[in-house]
Amino acid sequence: MQIEIFTRHGDLTVDQRQHVSEKAEKLKKYFDRLMSIEVMIEHVKHAWKVEVLVSAEHKHDFVATEEAETLGAAVDLCVHKIEHQLRRYKDKIQHHKGDPSMGDLETSRSPEA
Repeated sequence: MQIEIFTRHGDLTVDQRQHVSEKAEKLKKYFDRLMSIEVMIEHVKHAWKVEVLVSAEHKHDFVATEEAETLGAAVDLCVHKIEHQLRRYKDKIQHHKGDPSMGDLETSRSPEA
């Protein structure tokens, strides 16, 4: 998996880059088949704008954008949004054929008179 961090209008310190990289690495925990992660960071006036683009196998891309007063807060909020998207996507593609439906569960619980 490839992680790229881009900045517009300025540079990041080594600690900031490391924090962003660590947060991006954690996304692999939620979905194994990630191809690349791109983090675009922009410092505008008194806020940080962060955009995360995640590319997964089979042409699925996930995007999240956040703006906050600190870089850490913006990155955390953005990564949280991507985590939610990855969880929903993973749940959607998993094969649930063996699971009983809700209708089957209700009829098996109701006592027959």
